[in-house]
Amino acid sequence: MTIDISRFAQTFFDEALEHLASMESLLLATNLNAPDPEDLNGIFRAAHSIKGGAATFGFSALAEITHILENQLDRVRKGIMPLRADMVDTFLETSDLLKGMVQTYQSGDEISPATTVDACSKLHALETGGTAAKGWHLQLVAPGISHERLAGLAVTLQGQGWRADPDFPRDHAFICSSQASAAELTAALGAILAPHEFVLRPFSMARAAPVPLQSRVADPGVHEKESGTRLFEARQSPGQLDLANDIAEEDESYGLFSPRGTLAAASFAASSAAEEDGPPVAAVPDGTRPPPGVPMPEAAILRTASASTESGSIRVSTEKVDDLMNLVGELVITQAMLSQLAGQLDPAINELLLNGIGQLERNTRELQEAAMSIRMMPISFVFNRFPRLVRDTASKLGKRVRLAMHGEQTELDRGLIEKLSDPLTHLVRNSLDHGIETAEVRRAKGKDEVGALTLRAFDQGGNVVIQVADDGAGLNRARILAKAQSQGMKVHDGMSDGEVWQLIFEPGFSTAETVTDVSGRGVGMDVVRRNIQAMGGRIDIETRTDIGTIITIRLPLTLAILEGMAVRVDGEVYVIPLAFIIESLQPSSNELRTVSGHGRVLAVREEYMPVVTLQHVFGGAPRACDKGLFVILEAELGKIALHVDELIGQYQVVIKSLETNFRKVDGLSGATIMGDGRVALIVDIESLVRIALGRTVSEAA
Repeated sequence: MTIDISRFAQTFFDEALEHLASMESLLLATNLNAPDPEDLNGIFRAAHSIKGGAATFGFSALAEITHILENQLDRVRKGIMPLRADMVDTFLETSDLLKGMVQTYQSGDEISPATTVDACSKLHALETGGTAAKGWHLQLVAPGISHERLAGLAVTLQGQGWRADPDFPRDHAFICSSQASAAELTAALGAILAPHEFVLRPFSMARAAPVPLQSRVADPGVHEKESGTRLFEARQSPGQLDLANDIAEEDESYGLFSPRGTLAAASFAASSAAEEDGPPVAAVPDGTRPPPGVPMPEAAILRTASASTESGSIRVSTEKVDDLMNLVGELVITQAMLSQLAGQLDPAINELLLNGIGQLERNTRELQEAAMSIRMMPISFVFNRFPRLVRDTASKLGKRVRLAMHGEQTELDRGLIEKLSDPLTHLVRNSLDHGIETAEVRRAKGKDEVGALTLRAFDQGGNVVIQVADDGAGLNRARILAKAQSQGMKVHDGMSDGEVWQLIFEPGFSTAETVTDVSGRGVGMDVVRRNIQAMGGRIDIETRTDIGTIITIRLPLTLAILEGMAVRVDGEVYVIPLAFIIESLQPSSNELRTVSGHGRVLAVREEYMPVVTLQHVFGGAPRACDKGLFVILEAELGKIALHVDELIGQYQVVIKSLETNFRKVDGLSGATIMGDGRVALIVDIESLVRIALGRTVSEAA
């Protein structure tokens, strides 16, 4: 029976990306002077696993590169080659390439041959201390082509600047070399050899001579991998010539696998298993370790200590998790309806029913919490991409930076995790470019030449707090005000520090003197604030000159459940998120005043706040607000006093999207179903405050 393994490809793609992320993390944390053998083994195993899966599914280019990468890593872990900084750079570059290749295969596209050749060349160059191969080695296998035709091709290639090997052509194959680039060779050979397939491989012709072809009888349609050194395997019938091992021992790491879909999974699995059972890893030679008493070099990345524990897990599609959450949400609504109806029953007569409903309420909440935990993901999924970003960006800017990450196991809703990456990336790049000074400037200020950048996450109440902190120059108040005035913004010297710092989130605002490819265009910080607000969060800044800056992001734990206060206005029920409520009060008549040009305001402890009615916001009939209650709300732009008729109570509600079921309404962020079956609208406080203060959404963006 034939097994279609293509249906397991998505699992391979997911696992390959996980292996690449693990490889990158271990490479960045590796101490070049004394690499941890376990880390080296982990990096090797990641490459080995990707190679095995890629060959099994017929992703030949991916298997080809990872095979060479695996062999280079094997030499390093066995102490044959010392680990160097240029090796780490090449391995990281290869990891990026492999990630892109996985995504290309995932989308069903093909890999450019030049891409494979360039990657193989860079990996092979590590053996000679970074010196690239002198030429490209071409081996063509084309069954069915006559000897005369191959000889003619050799003459044509020589006319194109190739140097043919004198012992070739032979039956179905010849070897030659060229000094051209991989891209040039690929284009030229495609025109000369079409429609025949060909394989380019980087090879220094001075290092090894080709081995004559050997005769071997092969079973029809069977493809084998011999010692991982076979260059190309063509489908043959008995008696036909086949390629044998044709390269010297120093180039045994190179292997080209069969075209996609032709490699037998069983044979490759057997060879992979044999490699896994190879000789034990040799200890790192003493010569590569620092002598006693010599301090270790500073670590590029500092992480909070955490013991890695093995835990069983299964892969579940996000659609199934979302469906489960929707069903739990419906169950919560049904339970709330039953509880509300039970409140109208006589406790003395319906004691058992009421007890059952109370138990149902407790079980429903536990189920809701358990389902919510499935949606939660550790913030390390976002943090883990920053060691590489900090390393590359700091190197580009000529700065020395030490990154520390804390609270990586803090959990956040999956929907927020996916949206958090871009804002955090921009904040980190800004800290590196604008915050942390160069080593010379820091030395002149009496600071450590190595700047400190810290990412921290922790729970606080019902929110998750994420901080990006640096020990750089801090924000310059006078410079920000001067820049704002030059751009026509309404500013004055009496503004509080918090108001001044918020100016950097205005569109097009930047105090950078020069524009770089990292920052300086004034594009991004306004998007950061808008994205954070769209997630129901807020962003604050604390800074001190030459001490540093802390940017704090506060986000709700989840986008699916909301803690809110239900209020009644003109018979309609609205839900106000608790995170924005400061207090509720019933003011006296002398606390409500009318200010010329600003309408009604409420005076609370000598602070004046504009009075807002939902009728005014949503286009209803105007009404007097001399009576009733006021809920004091605070958002990023300021405070308002929202007039309501009644406070119904505090509820945990399931958020339903308005855009999916109706359309986006400015001032509302969603809807929910209350216990009595009525639909309640959830108020978007940030939007409400912008409207109340006379600012449009486009201006605030």
